[in-house]
Amino acid sequence: MAEDADDTVESHHTSMREITELCKRRGIIFQSSEIYGGLRGAWDFGPLGAALKDNVKAAWKRHMIQLRGDVVQLDASVLMHPRVWEASGHIENFTDPLTECRTCNARFRADQVTQGDASTYECPRSDYSLCEFGEPRQFNLLFQTHVGPTQESGSEVWLRPETAQAMFVDFAHVQLTSRQKVPFGIAQVGKSFRNEITPRNFIFRVREFEQMEMEYFVRPGTDEAWHEYWIKHRWDWYTRYGLRAENLRIRPHASDELSHYAKRTVDVEYRFPFAWSELEGIANRTDFDLGAHAETSGKDLTYYDGERDERYLPYVIEPAAGVDRAALAFLIDAYRDEQAPAAKGGTERRVWLQLHHALAPVKVAVLPLSRNEKLVPTAREVADLLRPRFPIEYDDAASIGKRYRRQDEIGTPFCVTVDFETVEDDRAVTVRDRDTMTQERVAIDQLSTYLDERLDLTP
Repeated sequence: MAEDADDTVESHHTSMREITELCKRRGIIFQSSEIYGGLRGAWDFGPLGAALKDNVKAAWKRHMIQLRGDVVQLDASVLMHPRVWEASGHIENFTDPLTECRTCNARFRADQVTQGDASTYECPRSDYSLCEFGEPRQFNLLFQTHVGPTQESGSEVWLRPETAQAMFVDFAHVQLTSRQKVPFGIAQVGKSFRNEITPRNFIFRVREFEQMEMEYFVRPGTDEAWHEYWIKHRWDWYTRYGLRAENLRIRPHASDELSHYAKRTVDVEYRFPFAWSELEGIANRTDFDLGAHAETSGKDLTYYDGERDERYLPYVIEPAAGVDRAALAFLIDAYRDEQAPAAKGGTERRVWLQLHHALAPVKVAVLPLSRNEKLVPTAREVADLLRPRFPIEYDDAASIGKRYRRQDEIGTPFCVTVDFETVEDDRAVTVRDRDTMTQERVAIDQLSTYLDERLDLTP
């Protein structure tokens, strides 16, 4: 694992503009409410984007829950009792420094102004450097709403800014009913909401996002070793699913940036085109959360260790990742733009996504050579054969070369072409490999087995 504090951002092989244009062109991710001008910081995931997110979550759950015997799953409510957020410190501490330009009234996080991240803002005075910023003030990031028919002070609740707190307040009940022994974890995937001052960088920083979090409860004194364990485990997950190690690093938090609950935190950072930035935080939260909820609620949240005949508040190690950020990193790292052999000789531009097979939204595309009536029935037959086994796409519009390029752009690992030889001669199809562009003739009755052996779907 690379542990590097150097903030230098080298030239990235992919630009954010290339990624956003590809996502818009192929309907992967696009502006929410676009016909009304959109809403800043809100994005919709189209059919392919939704499938990519599902695949990222499935890969996370596989390694964090399915392949382990010491982690169980929770799906908790977005709305929680208001005192949860008092006890956790979010009402008091969940803030960002906000500053406002006195001339154009644009608002920024104060640290962005210091770092120059706001320099792309188009100030009406035409020069961001001439903006006159006021003194920073703390801005709470919690989204407030109300329950019930009236908006009285007693009906105030907050949309959760993280999924973690439910795993703390439900700790005792989940431990009892699942019969887990410390060390064990509670994992959750779900939506969180933060009233970000300046959403930016496409889906990197938004107000509504999805998290993949796990709280791993351990005996005090073993927490540092478990922290190291989970740092390595999460690094290995990202590289296993395709992120190149040279684009990853581990960055420990300095003492002055640690959250109020943390003994130690490290970020798994990815070299995004705009900067090295957090992909996942892995924190040693000690017993802060369980202790705070026990004190505020008056409930006993200690754990009795029968083997040691002792009772204690467990310490907690928390790997916390964003589904949206992970999907973005996988897209960026998979993006390829190169010259490839053209059908009529020479070369042509080829844009493609070298996504891990398990993450690719479509695994197999079925392509009749043309819309000729002799080909369509067999092509539909092949599609029906494969559909129960793999996410497939049937595509018969435009030339076969253009269809290959379309599938390359969305990362489809294999294309299956039905041609006249298929229906008139050998009952075989041509299978094209995305990564090598090699083609192989495969009998239809052997096709499912052939693809099973080559698709890496259950690592």
